[in-house]
Amino acid sequence: MKIAILAGGSGTRLWPMSRPTYPKQFIRLNSEYSFFQSTILRCLNGFKMQDLIISAHQDYKFHVISDIIKISPSNKLPDLIFEPEMKNTYGALLGILNFSLNRLKLDRREVIALLPSDHMIDPADKFNAVLKSVEKYARKGQIVIFGIEARCANTGYGYIKTKRAEGEALEVEGFIEKPSKDRAEQLVSEKGCFWNSGMFCFEIKTMIDEIKKHMPDTAGYLGIDFEDFIDRFKELPAISIDNAVIEKTDKLCLISMPDLNWSDIGSFEALYEIMDKDSAQNVFLGDVVAEDTRGSFLSGRKRLIAAIGLQDMLVIETEDAILICPRSESQRVKDLVLRMKSENRKQAFEHATHYRPWGSFSILEEDRDYKIKHVFVNPKERLSLQLHNRRSEHWVVIKGKAKVTIGEKKLMVKENESIYVPCNTKHSLENPQDD
Repeated sequence: MKIAILAGGSGTRLWPMSRPTYPKQFIRLNSEYSFFQSTILRCLNGFKMQDLIISAHQDYKFHVISDIIKISPSNKLPDLIFEPEMKNTYGALLGILNFSLNRLKLDRREVIALLPSDHMIDPADKFNAVLKSVEKYARKGQIVIFGIEARCANTGYGYIKTKRAEGEALEVEGFIEKPSKDRAEQLVSEKGCFWNSGMFCFEIKTMIDEIKKHMPDTAGYLGIDFEDFIDRFKELPAISIDNAVIEKTDKLCLISMPDLNWSDIGSFEALYEIMDKDSAQNVFLGDVVAEDTRGSFLSGRKRLIAAIGLQDMLVIETEDAILICPRSESQRVKDLVLRMKSENRKQAFEHATHYRPWGSFSILEEDRDYKIKHVFVNPKERLSLQLHNRRSEHWVVIKGKAKVTIGEKKLMVKENESIYVPCNTKHSLENPQDD
């Protein structure tokens, strides 16, 4: 069995923590691991690194490789696919199938489990046991979808209705996409109703047959060389796997995972539910001082958050933006982000801190004639040689040492020392230290 992990989403429902340049799957919350790393470690509990295929947008290449190397034995990497455009999950599925057939030369009877990279699932050993147990259904030509017993009327999840409530492999009757509160309460009260986890298991041959049947215009992309597929990726429809195949196929069966804790962390409300809480049912991250506050989620990154008399509120502070709303309204964050994008607000697209293979930089202040940055260079890393025609630069080392190249000169600049870089002069910056 191959495990394919989708790591290309932009996670807009967790704005301002998650943004397109550094989305949800790569952020860390009360853990040393990102959600992406946790997903890989969970899979490695029952599978090997060479069993994994990672699919992500090309803009996330650095984040993907960096996160994997930090947790990988001997710095081994799984098979990696980097998409040139964001085309939703169906484009990623086609890429995984093409890569499996034309690059890995897998047999069409190979089974693939398709998993998101940003879910919370535990315990890992039970999850992997479920993955291995459903292989027999995939071998029979079925597409397995994993369902989570609907425990409450959550309007942020899609629902799956089965024709019967009991049994191991359940026949699917229909899908309900993010219902109203009343409809969700009705579904929860009914037997045989599950949350859609967005996880699937299938034989390559079965999925290809269903693509030919339900998305015939895209089936030809599976027969071309992988390099040609990537070149033509822009031609693919921007559609989800569910809309393209899953909701149309008659090969579907649902496997429930009743003994697992699961969340898609698709909103701050979902994140709140899985976090440790104090006696007043609050979640506090960062520097928070609160009085008479209950059921609230307060998260600070740089500044002190002080609160009085809050009830069921959400306050998320980052370097350049603050989100404030009732917890119950957290699903509407996506709408707010769409509005900010339409107004071309940079906070909708990028963080104040920008991550690069060599380290990171943050814009502290800027105006028409100047820009002040904080630059962090990782040990033994360097910036590429650069030249600017219209600006000079002043560098001040605030911690450590910097190996600087300015024109033909190579200098060592120590802590609390500064150096001037004139216009039209080639220059680079390096951290020569080991830590």
